[in-house]
Amino acid sequence: MRLPLLLFVVLLLISRASAQAPSQGIPSPWKQAQVGKILFSTRAVTPSAASERDFIAHYELTYKSNLYFTAYLSKPLTAQMQALAPALPVDTLHRLSGYRFTLYLDGKPVYTSDIQGAPLPAIRDTETVLHKPLIDNAREGAWWTQFFWGRFLRNGGTDALTDGQHLMRLEIRPHVRDIIGEVIAAGDLVLTVNLHPKIDLSAVTLHPPTSYPGLAVSTAAFDRNKIRELKARIELAEFKKINSIIVIKEGKLLIEEYFNGASRTTLHNSRSVGKSFASTMTGIALQEGHIKSITQPLKDFYALQQYANYSPLKEQVTIRDLLTMNSVFDGDDNDGDSPGNEENMYPTDNWVKFTLDLPVTKTIPRGQWHYFTAGVMVLGDMLNQKVPGGLEAYTKQKLFDPLQIGKYEWTYTPQHVPSTAGGLQLAALDLAKYGQLYKNGGTWQGKQVVPKAWINQTFSKQIALPERAGEYYGLLFWNKQYTVNGKAYETYYCTGNGGNKVFVFTDQPLVIVVTASAYGMPYAHPQVDRIMNEFVLPAVLDVAGASK
Repeated sequence: MRLPLLLFVVLLLISRASAQAPSQGIPSPWKQAQVGKILFSTRAVTPSAASERDFIAHYELTYKSNLYFTAYLSKPLTAQMQALAPALPVDTLHRLSGYRFTLYLDGKPVYTSDIQGAPLPAIRDTETVLHKPLIDNAREGAWWTQFFWGRFLRNGGTDALTDGQHLMRLEIRPHVRDIIGEVIAAGDLVLTVNLHPKIDLSAVTLHPPTSYPGLAVSTAAFDRNKIRELKARIELAEFKKINSIIVIKEGKLLIEEYFNGASRTTLHNSRSVGKSFASTMTGIALQEGHIKSITQPLKDFYALQQYANYSPLKEQVTIRDLLTMNSVFDGDDNDGDSPGNEENMYPTDNWVKFTLDLPVTKTIPRGQWHYFTAGVMVLGDMLNQKVPGGLEAYTKQKLFDPLQIGKYEWTYTPQHVPSTAGGLQLAALDLAKYGQLYKNGGTWQGKQVVPKAWINQTFSKQIALPERAGEYYGLLFWNKQYTVNGKAYETYYCTGNGGNKVFVFTDQPLVIVVTASAYGMPYAHPQVDRIMNEFVLPAVLDVAGASK
């Protein structure tokens, strides 16, 4: 029986289309030839349109490099995992398994990481082309693969990547618990590492500071070459996303440098540096009688029985407990599973209710410090209730106006109360004036702005920081020491996400400010410690051979 001509044509077209249909997302013969391989590129590519010319075999690695990989897999990760543990249900596989990444340099394994929780299950079920950044300087932290690269650097990679040529190899395996599969994709890249270029210090010009309201210019000597080298390394992106460095010595402006488009007028989102301002305003409000004492309990401000998870222990929480992050609430920002983690608070429509609804902790030992942003936010709400005109107007009148700080931006709670959780934005020099106020014992231009007794109480070792030997917490200020040339220098300081710092040294006439925007990056705080230890403190402490 003969088919009608039209039906024959339709079937023929369908047959031809089926023969040309892509297989597992790898449509072309070239891509099919790449199955089991990892290729590298300097930019994001579209896997479906990628070709040989998009990829590289050699690359110069600098601090400004971007590096992507594309892995072509024979089948999705879920299928790879099922082959390793066929008896486990798929949802269990997703919880217990993932990719294992291993990076080699010159034939030696440097770092291996079992990736948990990424990619998402739907992607694991279907993805056969894995295209992700290892380094993307414009969008840091956007992908789990970037955090893998960061862990590689912190776990031997930095030491292994000496300047010169290296062969880097990336291998990917599936794993289910301790069951490790065979390599499902691998690729090599010849790296010419150039992470320590020679710096011509004569070509680096320091910014000459000029007077600023409340700050005269210092003529003290310092090691200019140290600061020139630091400036060059920041501009080479060895130190990333540093926006300003300010040094005040003996109350005068000694060093003022800006980076990444920042200037004197830039308002810096210094994140949790703003928490320390809650301490400042508590001290002023206490002096003026708007609050009774720092032993005043939470029950004086809120009807706690109206909130969820009521416990008499909540009624015993004091202002001091919130200032020292030592309350009984089940909140710990360093624990992603903590019910009171700040990331659980922000999506709610009432942050105070969120906090007061929290249960009493059953896991944190009584009296142990735990980082609790929500508690500091509640402290700000308590102040807002008691000070004349509310916290925003009161802070302007009592702190910002005396310090001649006219430009700043608050963040607010959903009830439009200034948020003392963090996010107060100030110019770097105004942050420096705030630090100098504390260095002065609370006085500014002859006026006692903050009670000296409060400064002394703030700059006291109220509570030891767990797992941080020799470090302490005051009243929403931190305490530690830097060691330079074998000598220790004590500082109380404010600190915020991204690497933001205001250092007030107790035994040196120094206030140092660093503003940075490496938000959420593991290197953010360690790189500031390195900046302080290797460059800023040696420059301003040891002036042997220094020039003006």
